[in-house]
Amino acid sequence: MNLLLNLVVALQIISALVMIGLVLIQHGKGADMGASFGSGASGSLFGATGSANFMSRSTAVCAAVFFACTLALAFYANDRSRAPAGSVLDRPAISAPAASGPLTGAAQVPGAASGPAAVAPAASAPAMPATPAPQASGAGAIPTK
Repeated sequence: MNLLLNLVVALQIISALVMIGLVLIQHGKGADMGASFGSGASGSLFGATGSANFMSRSTAVCAAVFFACTLALAFYANDRSRAPAGSVLDRPAISAPAASGPLTGAAQVPGAASGPAAVAPAASAPAMPATPAPQASGAGAIPTK
């Protein structure tokens, strides 16, 4: 199956390069108008009108081959084993591993001093002020003069 995949990829690349080349060497629709005024653009390898039919048909064949290779690659990419049914949210969450022991004050804050003062609870530290009550909404939130 891997050989078939490589063959399809190679065929797609070759058809894309050939199609690019064919599009670049084709005459535009306005090239015939310039040839009628004597620019000489109508003289080509395939004749005045033969190149348009040959080039456009060759481009169409290359485009069809490119399209078929793209569909084959899309089918091959989608043809893999399916994941188990269910959502990711249905699976249990993986928790982080627990710490091996209680953390000391020095382990909690990098660069903190170690010793009994660093490990002691912060009982002497000033208490954090209580969080202010949320402001009332509506008419109570409008400041008065």
